Amino acid sequence: MKRPVTLIAAAAMAFGLPAMAAAAAELVILEQPGCVWCARFNSEIGPAWPNTDEGRRAPLRRVDITASWPTDLDFVARERMTPTFVLIDDGVEIGRIRGYPGDEFFWFLAGELLARLPAAGDS
Repeated sequence: MKRPVTLIAAAAMAFGLPAMAAAAAELVILEQPGCVWCARFNSEIGPAWPNTDEGRRAPLRRVDITASWPTDLDFVARERMTPTFVLIDDGVEIGRIRGYPGDEFFWFLAGELLARLPAAGDS
């Protein structure tokens, strides 16, 4: 399924930039100080994530839920439960994982989320 061209992507193309540079998927982790499960994720998955195909496809972005909410994420529903992982692509929430279920099950769930992303040529 073809996705509509966003204003950002259209602007990028107008200036001769690749559309992928304008909008990319990211995995947002909603976390907070003192969160034991956040710390466990950070020790078990965090260091490896950027070195994986999953991490290259959706880089990790950290948001502290006790700090000011980023304005570019106003469309994302806030959570009290941490960690929560929200997969975003081109300004659209694709899905989320609430809680950290351990390393093996996390990789499985993250793979299911990433499978929902459009193929590179579908943007």
